[in-house]
Amino acid sequence: MGQPTVQAASGSSAVNLTPLKRNHALLDPAQLSDMAEEAAHDLMSEGESSNTRASYRTAMRYWAAWFGARYGRQMDLPVPVPVVVQFIVDHAERSTKAGLVCQLPAEIDAALVEGGFKGRLGAPALNTLMHRISVLSMAHHLAKQPNPCTDSAVKALLSKTRKAYAKRNATPHKQRALTKEPLEAVLDTCDDSLKGKRDRALLLFAWSSGGRRRSEVSEAVFENLRRVDEGGYLYTVANSKTNHTGKVKPEDVKPVVGMAAEAMDAWLKASGITSGPLFRRINKAGRLGEDALTGTAIRDIVKARCSLAGVGDDFSAHSLRSGFVTEAGRQNMPLQETMAMTGHRSMDVVTGYFRAGAAQVSAVARMMDRTKPTGR
Repeated sequence: MGQPTVQAASGSSAVNLTPLKRNHALLDPAQLSDMAEEAAHDLMSEGESSNTRASYRTAMRYWAAWFGARYGRQMDLPVPVPVVVQFIVDHAERSTKAGLVCQLPAEIDAALVEGGFKGRLGAPALNTLMHRISVLSMAHHLAKQPNPCTDSAVKALLSKTRKAYAKRNATPHKQRALTKEPLEAVLDTCDDSLKGKRDRALLLFAWSSGGRRRSEVSEAVFENLRRVDEGGYLYTVANSKTNHTGKVKPEDVKPVVGMAAEAMDAWLKASGITSGPLFRRINKAGRLGEDALTGTAIRDIVKARCSLAGVGDDFSAHSLRSGFVTEAGRQNMPLQETMAMTGHRSMDVVTGYFRAGAAQVSAVARMMDRTKPTGR
């Protein structure tokens, strides 16, 4: 009997891989894909954005591929606790005399890369590891299966893993916040071309209306934009991460005013858009299309404009959201008003960015710089 082969993750073509061991075969990705799709079905039916659904699908496909490579059979729910522990030690780096290492065998690592289940050899970022554990946990919860990710052994190992990374100053990476100053430099790259006017309107709309998520920008439509007498607009966010019902509440209405309104005026006049998607593809010939920009395209616009402005290459679409909150903290804006604009429900999420901004202008941090009081 011949050694097993593995298809590319897309399932479009076969790729012959070096067998890991004669008694340790990788599964066929066609089977893995079916299993992963089933496991992720409940996750993807929760009304999340297309980007979030894609991340769930990718995480479950990776789990299935890794499990098949490690154990030589198809993964089913519930996943045993020892398997989750093995997954963590396979993917978390630990310090040894030889340097940082993880437990994943090199043969399996190479096979997962060649199969298209991961982008490069080596340990993933800590954020990626935590995301994959979180997705597996949600899959068990929604399937009403015993959840191995809540086991005390798993929770203790994850806690120690975070602490180990923190000791090495390898805390989870966050995209830089695009605050007012770098955003102004980015806006300066937007010329009077159709694409320049679109990008300027998009960036200011996303930032100034509360740091909109890229899915919300992608789904923005003309019909939800209403001009107001004061010289601006009100935009209704009909569908968001915190509102999957489409039922509009007062807090879903966001102001688009000042520079953002001026940029929107210029874009609508130049594009002639009177219905449908607000932000659309523009082809190489400069012609406006009918289709909305995807979340990926919006991310690419942010990164490309930041690169043009020379402000750095570690910004992404989320930088608009975190930048809005960070700048609000820096300018000492009320936290509740900031959260009303962003739509954050969790204080824990928003206060991290808010306090980071406030800390940069903290008078307490500059006590050594203060002039000594006179008359004493």
